[in-house]
Amino acid sequence: MTTGQAGTALGCSIPTVKKLMATGVVPGVREQGRQVFPLAALQQLQAWPAADLSALGTPEVAVLRSDAPAKVDEPDREWIGFGTGLDQAQLLAALSGWWRCDPARVAAGGVLPVTVAGFVVAVLTGLAEWESDGTVGTAGRFRFLKARLAGYLTDLTAPVNAAAPQDPEDARLAGLLLGTRLASVSGGPIAYVTTNPTTDTADEGEQA
Repeated sequence: MTTGQAGTALGCSIPTVKKLMATGVVPGVREQGRQVFPLAALQQLQAWPAADLSALGTPEVAVLRSDAPAKVDEPDREWIGFGTGLDQAQLLAALSGWWRCDPARVAAGGVLPVTVAGFVVAVLTGLAEWESDGTVGTAGRFRFLKARLAGYLTDLTAPVNAAAPQDPEDARLAGLLLGTRLASVSGGPIAYVTTNPTTDTADEGEQA
């Protein structure tokens, strides 16, 4: 399938499909020459259910709408974004900050699903503590100091948690969310989604 055909089938744009391919979670994609999205993988992704957010027990949950991995020159991490080529420590550092957000609102949800192209590819917990980059007002960016990587995927067509969470609640949340479809709308990396069932779909935003 072409990226355009895959985007039509998944309800997203061609750039969003290319972002999904660049993360490495879809096996069998062809990156050289004309990009090709495997039909079998596409059919599997179409069959994945929407996330059951009602099981979270909170009225709202924040969602981190991630991009493919990119190198950064920062003292506490080398990468930003999600990709299967990153190890668990690199992923945690890449996903736990620095985001423009309301940190208390993020923490109130108890869990931070990470999506690419509307699919949950990772799950963060341990959001109770955060630090600011010092910027005043809504432009401030925050990092969650004790965030845990409760789960992540290396293959979206066969969603198996590649982490080994020690906390039973972390394992439950990862099992509930990984591989599901979770639509969100935001002008930045963090979106806020009510936990009532919804059928809305939307493209992923870029990281900010």
